[in-house]
Amino acid sequence: MTKFPGPRICVRRLSSFIRASDLIRHSSFGFRDFANGCWHTGSSFRTLMGRFVVAVFALAICASRTNGVIFPESGPTTPGSQAALCGGIALAPAHAPLTVKRAIWAANQLHSKPYRYGGGHASFDDGGYDCSGTISYALGGAGLISSPMSSSDFRRYGQRGQGRWITVYTRNGHTFAVIAGLRLDTTPGDSSRYRWAPRWQRIFRGPAGFEARHPAGL
Repeated sequence: MTKFPGPRICVRRLSSFIRASDLIRHSSFGFRDFANGCWHTGSSFRTLMGRFVVAVFALAICASRTNGVIFPESGPTTPGSQAALCGGIALAPAHAPLTVKRAIWAANQLHSKPYRYGGGHASFDDGGYDCSGTISYALGGAGLISSPMSSSDFRRYGQRGQGRWITVYTRNGHTFAVIAGLRLDTTPGDSSRYRWAPRWQRIFRGPAGFEARHPAGL
C-alpha cells in the first residue's frame, strides 16, 4: 500500500506552496505584502486566502496519517448487524455505522502482523503489536483515538459498560475488544496451534476480571 507522506514531509512540500512573499498582515481594509511593502485588497486577497485554506487543509490531512499510516476507508462487508469472519478477515456488517466499519477494516490490516510486547505503543505504525497496541490501531483507524493507548489508559477510556457496537475489555496487563460481535484479541484463543498475535476470534471470552468500556454513542 502506498504510504502517505508524514507531517514533516508535508510541511516541506507546503513550504513551496506558501512562499515567504505570501506572508500577510490583516487589517479592516486589506492586507500588507511584506515582500513588496504595499497594501492590496480585492481578488488578490481572496486568492491568497484561498491558497492558505487549501494548504492548511492539506497539512491537516498529512497530520492525520500518523507516521505514514493509511487507515482504510472501505473494505469487505456482510449483510446485517453482525460481523462475519472469512479466512481471518472480518467482514463489517452493512448496517453498522461507518465508524465501526472503519475499526474493523483497520484491524484487518494486522492479521499477518506478529505479536510484540510494547508493539504499537509509540506509533500506530509498527512491525508488531501487543494487545493494547492492536486495539489502539483499530480505534485509531475509526478516528476514535488520536494516539495509541496502554491497557491502563483504556481503563479510563470512553464510558463505562458495554457498547452497542464496540466494547473494550481491559485490566492492567491485557486488553481485548468485541466489535460487532467478533473478538479482537492477541491470545491464542480459538486453537492451541495459534501463537500470540493480533487476530479476530469467534469464541466468546468471559469478561471476569476486566472492566468494560465503550466509545460514546457506540
